[in-house]
Amino acid sequence: MFRLLVSLAAASCILVEVTAAHADDIKRVSANGTELSYVEVGQGEPVIFVHGGLQDYRMWLAHLPKFAERYRAIAYSRRNHFPNEASPEGTPDGAADAHGEDLAAFVRALGLSKVRVVAHSSGAHTALFFAAAHPEMVVSLTLNEPPATGILAGIPGAADMLKEWGNGMAPAREAFKAGDVKAGIPLFVNAVAGPGGYERRSDADKKMNLDNAASHQADATTKRPRPVFTCDMAKAIVAPTLLSNGERSPKFFHLIVDQLEVCLPNRERIVIAKSSHTVPAEAPDAYDQAVLTFLSKH
Repeated sequence: MFRLLVSLAAASCILVEVTAAHADDIKRVSANGTELSYVEVGQGEPVIFVHGGLQDYRMWLAHLPKFAERYRAIAYSRRNHFPNEASPEGTPDGAADAHGEDLAAFVRALGLSKVRVVAHSSGAHTALFFAAAHPEMVVSLTLNEPPATGILAGIPGAADMLKEWGNGMAPAREAFKAGDVKAGIPLFVNAVAGPGGYERRSDADKKMNLDNAASHQADATTKRPRPVFTCDMAKAIVAPTLLSNGERSPKFFHLIVDQLEVCLPNRERIVIAKSSHTVPAEAPDAYDQAVLTFLSKH
């Protein structure tokens, strides 16, 4: 009983620390010609958390206490995401190659040489480009459903699935292109998470989505070619990698992870029950336990 009380007290202190960081201790660092905001808690080996689309560092705040007991847990906001400078004319959310170079610069700016990365969705796509370009900087990767469509080239049936996926995303893209973010956000979320996905989100998550609409407006209007992550690039990533899917996620994401599982030389894969695309938010306890178990082995 005494040990349990001590553990609960320690967890409470860590949670207070995270809340304080959220309110008062957002740090900023110059990296790759821009300023990136981040929070960090805990001590030990560094773990960098990379958020997905329509999100920012706040996506990870509820997760950080569990990791801070053992690691230096660092969650940052990618370029053109809150509270960094943001604009519809800025860097698109889908510019994973550019965000990957930002991640490398961010790691260096913190004075680090090798890190573990835990990443979701477009943040996981970012992490793939980062790891392929800078394998010497990666201890391990944890990737939840990256939209790495380039890896589907030549896969039977993939072209039809990509077309279907594009058609499903078109209403959201058109809304963002027209500047109607209040319509575009629910359309996007329900496309990736299934019907009712947006309605199930908390008010705080909905506000975070609205705060990060600029990068999706940039996605809808950019003339920048979408970066292509290939199987050959994946084969160059030798770091241990944990791939995850939500049980209820669109088949599109499962097919991408199928191919990553084929191409990555050192990988494990899990499927988290009763969750869709945004696994860390929909099944946080199961997700965090799976990631912590993976980190402890590698």
